[in-house]
Amino acid sequence: MAKPKAYVQKDMCLACGGCISICPQDALLWISSKAEVNTVLCNSCSLCVKTCPIGAITWEGQ
Repeated sequence: MAKPKAYVQKDMCLACGGCISICPQDALLWISSKAEVNTVLCNSCSLCVKTCPIGAITWEGQ
């Protein structure tokens, strides 16, 4: 079974950059001034989920 991938709820994203700076896989990038996850690079480490100060990053399907 595939691991879940991180997902950014763009309407909540504050564009603080914390998730982008902490991702060891460089799986987060800026798209239209919001963070977005490259699901190919994401290894489900959850650092971005834990780092987001407002909970805008969750797991796919949640």
